[in-house]
Amino acid sequence: MHDHKHQHDCPGPEAWLDGPSIEPLVLEHNEAVADLIDNVFARSGFNARRLAEGAKLYARMLEADATVALTIAGAMTPIGLSGVFTTLIERGFVDFIISTGANIFHDLARPFDLPMVQGSADVDDNVLERDGVARIYDVFISNDDTLGGADEIVHDTLARMDLSKPFSTATFHHALGKLIWDKAAHPEKSFVAQAAKYDVPIYTSSPGDSAIGMNMIVSQLLADTIPLNPLMDVIETTAIVRDAKKNGVVEIGGGSPKNFYLQTQPTLHQMLFDKTSGGHDYCLQLTTDSPHWGGLSGATFSEAKSWGKVRDAHLDNVVVYSCASITMPMIAQYALVRAKPRSHRRLMGRIDEMTAALREVASQSPELRAEHPELFVDAEPSDVKA
Repeated sequence: MHDHKHQHDCPGPEAWLDGPSIEPLVLEHNEAVADLIDNVFARSGFNARRLAEGAKLYARMLEADATVALTIAGAMTPIGLSGVFTTLIERGFVDFIISTGANIFHDLARPFDLPMVQGSADVDDNVLERDGVARIYDVFISNDDTLGGADEIVHDTLARMDLSKPFSTATFHHALGKLIWDKAAHPEKSFVAQAAKYDVPIYTSSPGDSAIGMNMIVSQLLADTIPLNPLMDVIETTAIVRDAKKNGVVEIGGGSPKNFYLQTQPTLHQMLFDKTSGGHDYCLQLTTDSPHWGGLSGATFSEAKSWGKVRDAHLDNVVVYSCASITMPMIAQYALVRAKPRSHRRLMGRIDEMTAALREVASQSPELRAEHPELFVDAEPSDVKA
């Protein structure tokens, strides 16, 4: 591998993209970390013990048969965590996902053999840009081959879809996953493809905030209207949470994916006056944020209790303050070793059913009728369309 600090005279991206390819991480045959967590970290203190508590909490929510969400912020797929997500989906340990669009977009690299390699943060980015290479901290990708190739995959997916009616981001990502199975050389390397295989819905809380949204505007400006409706995401995620007997989440980072999941409880109980029990049951967050800076990403679960987002301010809530590139593979491996495989809920196939149930209950709510009489004009409660 070349010395990246002294490549000012190297022409083209090939000089930069000679590092080891970053493949999806494989947890199989590395199971001893579970013993390390139980026998070392759990008997320690500080964040070593928080990591052990978080690992045990994840196993506990699985054993309780909770409907488990995974929220993904930060650049996790470029560093190979897509392999971890794929394994968890296969084992039945993730039921639905809320991710930044960037993590989904970059998940397209490995199944299509698009360059994504180990690089260096100690480089001249002016030279990188000149040579057609983009940098994600210490990861190098090709502007033309990697980003351009992924752009084409987004457009190919849209070309396959029915654009005559509104759809959620989960519907788009499901179509994207099916295209990966049809066209990619290595579909097994994609967590989006794995999610499509097992009907695990993937939502993006900010669909315009990634290259996926950037690509969609081409058709929106020049040809077909793209009827992507983000409000359908709010409805569908809320319906999934309402349908569950218990709810749990593993949050990588914070940001919009974290809040988009947590807000399902206030949506149910503050907006729709739903009678189900309030608050998520199990919450695990892996973060480097701190609450005193005032951002929601750093908000503690005890603070979330004041908003009605979690069931208890202290019970079954763990925050591990460390880099998720370290903690997520370890916690996932612990769950794989300590918890039994679960049957797949295949929530994607039940979205219409769960949404219809949410709509029916809302249409019968006397509290909602009193709060929004303008939506119930000249209709009996049983006739109202939500």
